[in-house]
Amino acid sequence: MQYEIKGGSMPVVVCTLQNGESIKTEKGAMSWMSPNMEMQTNAIFTGESMFQNIYTARGGTGLIAFASSFPGEILAIPISASRSIVAQKHAFLAMESSVEMKLFFQKRFGSGLFGGEGFIMQQFLGNGIVFLEIDGSVVEYELQAGQSMLLDNGYLAAMDATVKLEIEKVSGIGNVLFGGEGLFNTKVTGPGHIWLQSMPINQMASVLRPYFVSENNK
Repeated sequence: MQYEIKGGSMPVVVCTLQNGESIKTEKGAMSWMSPNMEMQTNAIFTGESMFQNIYTARGGTGLIAFASSFPGEILAIPISASRSIVAQKHAFLAMESSVEMKLFFQKRFGSGLFGGEGFIMQQFLGNGIVFLEIDGSVVEYELQAGQSMLLDNGYLAAMDATVKLEIEKVSGIGNVLFGGEGLFNTKVTGPGHIWLQSMPINQMASVLRPYFVSENNK
């Protein structure tokens, strides 16, 4: 498979598949494709959709494109036997057929109950490329063993599977009531790489909500 990521704040990844090659997506992700791309739908529970579409080039080279659903970036991350990643469930866009996606549950129930990244995340294993869509701009860090970072909920897009994720309660009643940062933060601890997003869709929604309420009250 060959691919090219095009566009600015609303990017699209255009993939070229050789005859017989396949690419997997969740339902509704395809934007455009050549007529010789054959679609097959399989039932699978991934935390976001009950169905997964597999597109295969038949009778020659095929083309298929997947566009971002929100202003941001598209990342192409290689998965291998030595590297598995975990991503929030809304980040997945598409992946080569040689990549496997499975549910990733936080070990501590509190991490899922209170974490903005959600109790259910998705882990990618195997060998190949996975495409993720990032809300806003991506900022990357390489955490050393034992090195930690605190994140507001929703800003973690993806992380190496070696990174530990926990939820920490904001200390101090005054901070909780007047700090404006919520009750909990996401704590990630290395070793491993993390991908952060600068404009999580939940944060955008909270900023716009007062304006929608105001318009509805007119």
